[in-house]
Amino acid sequence: MSLASKIDSVRDTFSKSLEKLSAGDTTVIEKLRHEYLGRKGKVADLFSELGSVPESDRPGMGKLLNKLKSELTREIEKMKDAGSTGTASPEKIVDLSLPGDEVTMGSLHPITKTMREVKQIFQAIGFSVAYGPEIDDDYHNFEALNIPKHHPARDMQDTFYITDNDVLRTHTSNTQIHVMENQEPPVRVICPGRVYRNEAISIRSYCLFHQVEGLYVAENVSLAEMKGTLEYFCRHFFGEEVKARFRPSFFPFTEPSAEVDITCLMCCGDGCSMCKKTGWLEILGCGMVDPAVLEMVGYDPVKWSGYAWGMGIERLAILKHGIDDIRLYFNGDVRFLRQFA
Repeated sequence: MSLASKIDSVRDTFSKSLEKLSAGDTTVIEKLRHEYLGRKGKVADLFSELGSVPESDRPGMGKLLNKLKSELTREIEKMKDAGSTGTASPEKIVDLSLPGDEVTMGSLHPITKTMREVKQIFQAIGFSVAYGPEIDDDYHNFEALNIPKHHPARDMQDTFYITDNDVLRTHTSNTQIHVMENQEPPVRVICPGRVYRNEAISIRSYCLFHQVEGLYVAENVSLAEMKGTLEYFCRHFFGEEVKARFRPSFFPFTEPSAEVDITCLMCCGDGCSMCKKTGWLEILGCGMVDPAVLEMVGYDPVKWSGYAWGMGIERLAILKHGIDDIRLYFNGDVRFLRQFA
């Protein structure tokens, strides 16, 4: 490449570099000056090549080099002056009177919001909150809850086993056992947290979900007290107009046991696809604590009695917000989450 071509190339690269600069960025401007006009810069390199040019062409090449140096010096000084006086090019002027960019506010996840609401309702009537381990031994997750090995009820819960004796808890009832082992009655506690079951992921089920389980143990606790407590919760969570019904059921750790339904929130009990034309939606299971469970934790079942219940937070949120796919809670889609801002 001839010296004249190199001069044109340096001029072009300098112009492109100059377009990327901001007028007030003095550090970068000074760096550019050293790169092109410094003692070891690109222009100085071109002057060093002048000796290899034929003698007859040297005066002309010298003029071109001096012209290049003057042009580059002038452009850099203009950038410096624009930065010091605040007179940048029109494209780079910022109108400070314009409104700022909108800042998108985050929000709590619908599961977190639902969990907090449930806890607040029960705390308002005297229940404390207890948390337990998500990895627990077989005894606390099953045996202490009247589910010994080979009990058919174990088939109701597909369990993740870590070892032969340690599991990912299938319910937060294990926390109730820990509480009763370390606290003399009376006990009035709710146990929120994550639970795990080895289930196929679909619109209705997931391998991870959240529960809130409750326990009340004292003297002369009655089924009527349990019914009043859970009806109170239903009215405060779903609205004063909702009705609740109790159906007989079976759970190994309660006797008698029941499941609680509420009038369908979509059709108000008239029957629709959401409630499968029944007019009712199941929300939780409950019952009186089985005396065998009280004995396992060292409570005298003659003196003490109690009731317990358990509910899935995802199901409560699905019913309250009309969501038709449980997977939406876990896939991190901001379009879904923004609806709860």
